[in-house]
Amino acid sequence: MAEYQDVGEISARLAELSLPPLPAPLDAAVIDSHTHLDATLEVSGLPVELSLAAAAAVGVTRMVQIGCDVPSSRWAVEVARAYPQVVACVAIHPNDAGRLSDTALDAALDEIAALAAAQPYVRGVGETGIDYYRTRELAAQERQRRSFAAHIRIAIAHDLTLAIHDRDAHADILKVWDATGAPNRVVMHCFSGDVAFAQECLARGAWLSFPGVITYKANQYLRDVLAITPRERILVETDAPYLTPVPERGKRNAPYLIPHTLRFMADELGLAEAELCALLTENAVAAYGGEWGETLPRYTAAEPAAPLRGEQGEQGGQREQRGQGVKVANPEGISSYGGIR
Repeated sequence: MAEYQDVGEISARLAELSLPPLPAPLDAAVIDSHTHLDATLEVSGLPVELSLAAAAAVGVTRMVQIGCDVPSSRWAVEVARAYPQVVACVAIHPNDAGRLSDTALDAALDEIAALAAAQPYVRGVGETGIDYYRTRELAAQERQRRSFAAHIRIAIAHDLTLAIHDRDAHADILKVWDATGAPNRVVMHCFSGDVAFAQECLARGAWLSFPGVITYKANQYLRDVLAITPRERILVETDAPYLTPVPERGKRNAPYLIPHTLRFMADELGLAEAELCALLTENAVAAYGGEWGETLPRYTAAEPAAPLRGEQGEQGGQREQRGQGVKVANPEGISSYGGIR
């Protein structure tokens, strides 16, 4: 496997891929609480080893790799086994759930339940939830709600964190959550609601995770949410390769760009950079069930190949419409996310 120990070499490789430059290193280490290394490889050509090296060079020393279907969830587990700085979440993304037949959805959920047992590498079930922005057909929305409830039950059964995707579905997220029960740990990925919805989630014990869109001028409502969120309930994420923060908005995102978001949040909260890094690291460790890193066993298999679009039948071929806000063939749209601009 490739090794990148020199920042100059890392910077040169990023430039070759037409990716944003490395930001200045953070004053302390931090965790990216939600990323897609497979989609980043697919969109940007950024190999996992280089992505991890670039992130570590700026202080992003650990991350949570998210699954969105059965192939990407399997891949997430393999990456977490190979790299001790990575832990995995496994799930069927709500937009994928809406597109599957009832039979195929049941089979996929069975696979996710089996993958959820791969602990300590798997720390969460996600991203799951409800997305009415991309999924409009009523029968598909019902499959999303059924899938969300099933994922909640898997998280409870395995004492895993639940990572929720919520888009234009606040009321039904709470309705299914309350009706099904709650795992011990819940993360609202890419929080997109207002203060009132934030308070509902916080009352249920959730962490709120903020991506690069909090840096966008139009998103004062997200900054209002950040201001009222208890500090022990704040997380930071990239959702890479999507939702790239200012000043790199419109370019492809990657975990190494978290310093832009974190520094913006530190200014909003009136905290020193190192203080916020320490707080966010502590929060991410708590949110995802405890420490991880070099204490986990690792193996020396070759870097897993990212699952390719279209190679998995009904499960595959959907990444370009997964509801991340953009088709992967359109890098200029990567930092758009519906009404979050």
